[in-house]
Amino acid sequence: MKRMVRIALSVCLLLATFVYANNANSLAPAMSGKPLLLAHRGMAQPFSHEGLTNDTCTATRIFPPAHDYLENTLASIEAAFSAGADIVEFDIHPTTDGLFAVIHDWTVGCRTEGKGITREQTLSHLKTLDIGYGYTADGGKTFPFRGKGVGLMPSLDEVLAALPNKRFLINIKSDDPDEGEKLADRLAQLPPSERELLMVYGGRRAIAALRVRLPDVRAMSGATIKRCGLIYLSVGWTGYVPNACRHTLLLLPINYAGYLWGWPNRFIQRMRGAGTPVFVIGARDANDVGSRGIDDEAALQALPGHFDGGIWTNRIDIIGPLVQDTVN
Repeated sequence: MKRMVRIALSVCLLLATFVYANNANSLAPAMSGKPLLLAHRGMAQPFSHEGLTNDTCTATRIFPPAHDYLENTLASIEAAFSAGADIVEFDIHPTTDGLFAVIHDWTVGCRTEGKGITREQTLSHLKTLDIGYGYTADGGKTFPFRGKGVGLMPSLDEVLAALPNKRFLINIKSDDPDEGEKLADRLAQLPPSERELLMVYGGRRAIAALRVRLPDVRAMSGATIKRCGLIYLSVGWTGYVPNACRHTLLLLPINYAGYLWGWPNRFIQRMRGAGTPVFVIGARDANDVGSRGIDDEAALQALPGHFDGGIWTNRIDIIGPLVQDTVN
C-alpha cells in the first residue's frame, strides 16, 4: 500500500513539474520587439462608456473633440496608420446595390441626418449623407462636426483600393450568413497576397459562412473564441493548441488573460505558431457593452513587461506615440 502511495505521489510530482516547466513564463523565451497595435474604427472620437447599451448612439456622448477625425472614414484610417497602427478595424454593412458601406450603425439616424436601416439603402444615397451631423459633446447644444462629413462615408472597395498593402480587421455587423457569403465573394477577388493581410469578425452564422467559402482568411466570432478558450483551458497545460484556436484571431480582456495556460509569453508564442494573432482589450465584466481598449498610459503600463502581443485601442492617438517612445 505504501509503495502504491509513493508511486502516486511521484507521478503527481512529475506531472506538476511538467505542467510548471511547460507553462512557466520564467522558463520561456523572453518577449522581444514591440506590440502589434490595432486601431478600433481608425482615429475615432472617444466617448463615455457609462450606461452604454447596444442601442446607444455613441455620437451623442463624445468627449470634447480630441482631433478632427471621424471614425470609419478614409482620413481616419490613414491617420491611424500614421499614428502607429499596424492594423485598423472598420465596420461594414451591405447596401441594396450589392456593395458594402463602411459605417458602424445599424441605422443612419445616429451620425447622419438620414433615416432608416443602413442596409436598406444604396451606397450612392449613403454617400450624400453628412456622417458628422449627429456628433455632440454637450447634449445637443453644439454639433462640432455638422456639415464636415458630407460624402465621407467610404465603401469597402474604396478602402481596399486606397490602401492595398495595409492590414485590416473587418467587422460584419450582423449574424446574417448571406452577408458572410457576399463578403467572401468580394474578398475572393483579391490576390492571395492582399487577402492574407485581412481578418474578419462578426456574428456566428455570418462568420461560419465566410469561413466555408474562404478558409484562408482569419475569421472570428464570439462562438469561435468561446470554443477555443474552453478547449484550451482543458488541454492547454500540455502545450497543445486545439484546432478551434488555429488560423483565427483572439480578443482577450486583460482581466481574464491571466487564467490562460502560459500567459503571456508561452500562450502568445503558441497561438502565433498556430497562425493566430492575440489582441488584449480593456478589462470587462459580464454586463459590459462596447469595445473597451487599452486607451491610456496606465492601461498600457499594466500589460506584461516587453509585451509583444496585440493591443486593441480606441485611442491610437495616445497609445501609438507611447509605444513608439517605449521602443525608442
